Amino acid sequence: MEAANMRPSHFLAATTAPSPPPSPPPPSAPRSLHFLRHDSNTNSPKLKPPSTFSVRASAGANNNPVVTLLDYGAGNVRSVRNAIRSLGFDIKDVQSPKDILNAERLIFPGVGAFAAAMDVLTQKGMAEALCTYIQNDRPFLGICLGLQLLFDSSEENGPVNGLGLIPGVVGRFDSSNGLRVPHIGWNALQLTKNSEILNTIRNNHVYFVHSYRAMPSDDNKDWVSSTCNYGDNFIASVRRGNVHAVQFHPEKSGGTMLLFLCWSFCIEKVLIPKVFLNKGHLTNRKLRVKVLEVGNASKLAKRVIACLDVRTNDEGDLVVTKGDQYDVRENTKENEVRNLGKPVDLAGKYYRDGADEISFLNITGFRDFPLGDLPMLQVLRYTSERVFVPLTVGGGIRDFTDGSGRYYSSLEVASEYFRSGADKVSIGSDAVYAAEEYIRSGVKTGKSSLEQISRVYGNQAVVVSIDPRRVFLKNPYDVDFRTVRVSNPGPNGEEFAWYQCTVNGGREDRQIGAYELAIAVEELGAGEIMLNCIDCDGQGKGFEIDLIRLISDAVNIPVIASSGAGKVEHFSEVFKKTNASAALAAGIFHREELGIGSVKKHLSNEGIEVRLTPYKPPPSRFSRPWN
Repeated sequence: MEAANMRPSHFLAATTAPSPPPSPPPPSAPRSLHFLRHDSNTNSPKLKPPSTFSVRASAGANNNPVVTLLDYGAGNVRSVRNAIRSLGFDIKDVQSPKDILNAERLIFPGVGAFAAAMDVLTQKGMAEALCTYIQNDRPFLGICLGLQLLFDSSEENGPVNGLGLIPGVVGRFDSSNGLRVPHIGWNALQLTKNSEILNTIRNNHVYFVHSYRAMPSDDNKDWVSSTCNYGDNFIASVRRGNVHAVQFHPEKSGGTMLLFLCWSFCIEKVLIPKVFLNKGHLTNRKLRVKVLEVGNASKLAKRVIACLDVRTNDEGDLVVTKGDQYDVRENTKENEVRNLGKPVDLAGKYYRDGADEISFLNITGFRDFPLGDLPMLQVLRYTSERVFVPLTVGGGIRDFTDGSGRYYSSLEVASEYFRSGADKVSIGSDAVYAAEEYIRSGVKTGKSSLEQISRVYGNQAVVVSIDPRRVFLKNPYDVDFRTVRVSNPGPNGEEFAWYQCTVNGGREDRQIGAYELAIAVEELGAGEIMLNCIDCDGQGKGFEIDLIRLISDAVNIPVIASSGAGKVEHFSEVFKKTNASAALAAGIFHREELGIGSVKKHLSNEGIEVRLTPYKPPPSRFSRPWN
């Protein structure tokens, strides 16, 4: 049943999507069975190379090949579903262990926490079936946590036993040397063995988002097909026979999902967009794949993010708008809402132009009833059918009670966002209130939206949006907040400033500085910070470098620079002068004053590594109207 046909007050109760995974038990509790590994030099199954393995599966209802999907109910797997369907596959969901054992080809897109996933697999009897399926060399593709669970154990809320198919322990990245954790963004692969599935994308960046990783060793070297360098070389993919698993997200790495599915499942009957055939990437229906030559990936790339502020205009249409210091109305007699296009259309355009991520911010909805704003949920659903890079959404993610007295937790709100296609949620005002209480009491209650969502979905799924304004000072000791010596003195010659945080779209000042807020939200579970500046918003004079340097030096999580970009040089400036991991812009892209391609070309010419797209992604095969 479509959510749009439901009454808002019954929206969550009526949804058929699975509930979030249960909170993990105490670390001392037994987690799961620890299955016996088949040693490579003793009892291992005979594994056939993919070149001699041919799947002749029974067709689905539409006479298409069928992929079985193991979705245990955490995080966003809608993009995986959409990527599979866009290639002409039908999907069969795993309902029981028998569905795993009977699968012709199986995808496990694990999302969330290791312990919670193992608990679900074990409680439903699926862990043993999954081990049997893999040990029998059946076509398998694991994604992210779907790779990690194959190992012996994980340190995440652990130690926690995994499936025990690959030797090794999954541990957290070491941030003690300044490494930013989570590892978020587009990074390069180093191939360790011949693997056709990876040859198709070498020299090009792929998308990672994780805080834990497995390390290569002599014990697992026969499995490792590629590594990635982030602090150390960690395992980016494994392959043995028909079993493939990757730490990165092919469904979020542009067009690589097509090549992965074709190679890992040896499928001939698949809908191959003509753009691949015409460009010579896929030379015929038997999938002899050429290497994508474009790209010079060597390390983690700096990200360029397109942001879309979405609201309902005076006619009731959902539009993309852009503020001038947060004012989104035109300076005309009618004072109408600034309309710069339709959100799904613009998101698709920016994806094809090479945006590394798309960020939606609903700036007027969700005031009284977040889940009543069904059009925004539809925007996410339709965008995720067309756009295969990460999607972030923000606006109204908090606890609330509807008009009938029904209470909804922020976790329920975020869960609906994830089910609708979001990869990350952005929290603003509610994070400020949580940080103020944490600073006051020194106690993490676990009840804030930030803490709840981070605990269930992982901190990599939570972005905190900080909206400060500059307050000039003559004496840096006039306030109890961290100050900076500003590059450009204030109107009365002030040489110092602090950055006062605001809530409710910049309409209300709070007695907390951006520095203090950033430190607090990292401790509460934020995985990334989107750093705005009201003074720079819509001005086109450049990012607030003093603020971005202050915050990006203070935290160990990635920082997204936002507000103020007006020309390509502003992007190179922020990456050269600060430790920002990404730069975000809105109005200059909407008004076509700058293109994402021109920004990336400039950055590349300046010696700043960025992701280059080897082809323009083909239009989606989905064509449903969304507005």
